[in-house]
Amino acid sequence: MKTFQAYLEMVNQAIASIAYPERPLHLYEPIAYHMSLGGKRIRPVLTLMACEAMGGDAEKALDAAVGLEMFHNFTLLHDDVMDNADVRRGQLTVHRRWNDNTAILSGDTMLTIATQFIARSRDLRLMDLFNKTAIEIYEGQQWDMDYEQRSDVTDEEYINMIRLKTSVLLGCALKTGALIAGADEADADLLYDAGVNMGLAFQLRDDVLDVWGDPATFGKEIGGDIMQGKKTYLLINAMRLAQGDDADELRHWLNDPYATRVNKVAGVTALYERLGVRQLAEDAIARYNDLAVAAFNQVNMADADRQAFVQLANRLAGRNY
Repeated sequence: MKTFQAYLEMVNQAIASIAYPERPLHLYEPIAYHMSLGGKRIRPVLTLMACEAMGGDAEKALDAAVGLEMFHNFTLLHDDVMDNADVRRGQLTVHRRWNDNTAILSGDTMLTIATQFIARSRDLRLMDLFNKTAIEIYEGQQWDMDYEQRSDVTDEEYINMIRLKTSVLLGCALKTGALIAGADEADADLLYDAGVNMGLAFQLRDDVLDVWGDPATFGKEIGGDIMQGKKTYLLINAMRLAQGDDADELRHWLNDPYATRVNKVAGVTALYERLGVRQLAEDAIARYNDLAVAAFNQVNMADADRQAFVQLANRLAGRNY
């Protein structure tokens, strides 16, 4: 298996080489702009890693890897419109640089381009997996929006939502690479399970970073989830634990239409720290990361390849061992 950086360079070169039509300019220019912003490229790298770990040739998985990354970025264009987000990866979002309609239509085009890349495999199993994953992601996004209007969202509901919205695509990426390599179903499914649990840890880490992260490395404004009233793992547990004055203060910050961003984010963050919800999130991150590692340990692959996956899972979970 190559290094993460080597796979990343393969993906970046393939994305940079995509020849978009020149016209209509305002359809394709936003796609090129958004894709040029970079990102972690975790999903396509996982596809290439899984392919080679299962004895395949990463070059043969490159189209599918690019398709999954294009699909992921399509969801970000639409998410940014729904969330009214200003910044993505440290730059203006497409709907801010152009407008909402452009972001929606360019996003639709990215979805079709992604499907074209996946279809190049001529493997119906990959198309079925991709389409199943796409539907699940849409379901997760809808649950995410629904939960903004509810005050009784449970831990279990939230975990299922992020499994659908975020985690299944990591599982899809790993299983796609394994299937292209000709892996048996058992190993492909174990890799899928590892990816799902890795995605849960990754999203929970994202929840933590949205409150306590560094904007320079996080790529988004801190406190976005707080401002949007998103029912993150942190907020759900804060609402469950807050009593008396803490409960009154939390309701105030969530419902005060005149609160400034600075005051609201600082007020809710202080409550999170008093209530200890960050530690609850850290414990959940460790738990799902351990499940991902356990699944990787059951896959029939070389020890060096297994260690590469474990190290990546630990890194995404924010653990340094």
